[in-house]
Amino acid sequence: MKDNPMRRIRLEKVVVNIGVGEPGERLEKAEEMLARVVKTVAGAEVKPVRTVAKKKIPKWGIRPGLAIGVKVTLRGDVAEKFLRAAFDAVGNKIQRKSFDEQGNFSFGIREYIDLPGVKYDPSIGIFGMDVCVSLERPGYRVKRRKIRRAKVGKNHLITADEAVAFVKENFGVEVV
Repeated sequence: MKDNPMRRIRLEKVVVNIGVGEPGERLEKAEEMLARVVKTVAGAEVKPVRTVAKKKIPKWGIRPGLAIGVKVTLRGDVAEKFLRAAFDAVGNKIQRKSFDEQGNFSFGIREYIDLPGVKYDPSIGIFGMDVCVSLERPGYRVKRRKIRRAKVGKNHLITADEAVAFVKENFGVEVV
């Protein structure tokens, strides 16, 4: 039986996020560090985007519209290269509960110096980051296109088990 090319799973994007929780100097350092880490690990010049708060939390001094984090979205070869390095940083192990029902998964890296090839910079300090990975199959464009947008069929969606198998096979990661 031949493998159907429309059923192959592929890496759509990798989003790397650092939540600082406050605007100012610390946020600027996180932005600089994220750009430097992606350049070192994946060899790509990227400009991180600031993320803003959506809710008001008076205890923490957070209000809607306040920049409290930075993120960068990676696609293609750059995303795959960064993801391999991120898996190395966590010891090529992720938990089963990191996968959602749509086959996407997320995991955290405690310190950016855990990534291979990244050196500690005392002027920046230590930051952790979240790595969120989105998987898709060919044909997922129907949910994003402008004209005649449609839902992806139930049989075409990626399940958590299929995502686990994809990660094990393509990246050699152990799912605990």
